[in-house]
Amino acid sequence: MQVLFICTGNSARSQISEGVLRSKAGNMVDVYSGGTFPAKQVNPFAIKVMAENGIDISKHYPKSLDQYLNKEFDIIITTCDRAKQSCPIFPGNAIRYHWNLDDPAEVENEEERLLAFRKTFNEISKRVDDLMEVIRHLNSNKGKSQQEKPFLVLNSDES
Repeated sequence: MQVLFICTGNSARSQISEGVLRSKAGNMVDVYSGGTFPAKQVNPFAIKVMAENGIDISKHYPKSLDQYLNKEFDIIITTCDRAKQSCPIFPGNAIRYHWNLDDPAEVENEEERLLAFRKTFNEISKRVDDLMEVIRHLNSNKGKSQQEKPFLVLNSDES
């Protein structure tokens, strides 16, 4: 199972999503993240909040989606509207979800920004729990035809 998280800078929301899913799914899933316009580094607040929750992303770095353009994914999740609008076409027949998460990095006050990152972590963690159910279901249906697979709805902000 291959999962890709996409946001604009690949410095906060998609990095947190990648780390949380990798932590919860272990070897069940290959997890990737990328940005439509990657930043220079992962946001230090993302690293801090993940560390507070026992997940180390200190060695992560922002990646461009360009390196994934020829790769097939089972699930692709955009984590912001800007990434959804500029998301490239990927090969294959991936299930797509859109999580319209506020950008915690846009909060001006440093103390409030840390709280915003914690809130974003909690929201992503809940959504990843839902995603884990989808992944388990898809893994249990491997080899079945598409018609035999029931449609699953994942907490999404599709508009």
